[in-house]
Amino acid sequence: MRIDILTVVPEILSGPFNASIVKRAQDKGLCEIFVHNIRDYSTDKHKRVDDYQYGGGAGMVMQCQPISDLIEKLCAERTYDEIIFLTPDGEVLEQAISNELSLKGNLILLCGHYKGVDERIREMYITREISIGSYVLSGGELAAAVLADSIIRLIPGVLNDEQSALSDSFQDDLLSAPVYTRPEEFKGKRVPEILLSGDFKKIEQYREEEAIRRTKERRPDLYKKWTNQ
Repeated sequence: MRIDILTVVPEILSGPFNASIVKRAQDKGLCEIFVHNIRDYSTDKHKRVDDYQYGGGAGMVMQCQPISDLIEKLCAERTYDEIIFLTPDGEVLEQAISNELSLKGNLILLCGHYKGVDERIREMYITREISIGSYVLSGGELAAAVLADSIIRLIPGVLNDEQSALSDSFQDDLLSAPVYTRPEEFKGKRVPEILLSGDFKKIEQYREEEAIRRTKERRPDLYKKWTNQ
């Protein structure tokens, strides 16, 4: 998989992709991540990429030309499965979306900044718009890092134990069951006996029941979705 990220502040993304699981995925050759500075494609002598809104109003808007030139350059070099704009008014990211995107080959992630991008860019190039939640960030860079991480960890071979991803929260519209490790007792609190029993059928049943209970208590919206399947 190849992911190209388009941003005006590439420095923000220097950390998230150079550690842990995502770095190991790149080292194994399972994914490639390229961060592009939109300013490099500006024809303005000061490398300006934003301007005032038509019609007035607070906040600057990212201009068409630099983004258009960069997207067209990339698309001339290879075919992209999706060109995704990270924006608060996009569809809210859920596990099913990450699952779907993890099966793709090439993705472009466009990070918004300032007041957003000129609407014509969205109309001409963007194939999908994604939000990571009902709040506003200073730019789309952190959202792009979240989306990329959620996708890359699902690529076969990235995790040492591929079954781990399949048992994560949200994979079945349920939260994960509680998990425990050694010691068996810590400050008077013990690991549930069922997990020490060695009876894997009963352990699986216990975990399913706990996942349902936890989802019903903490995310009734997910529980309702699960019961309606």
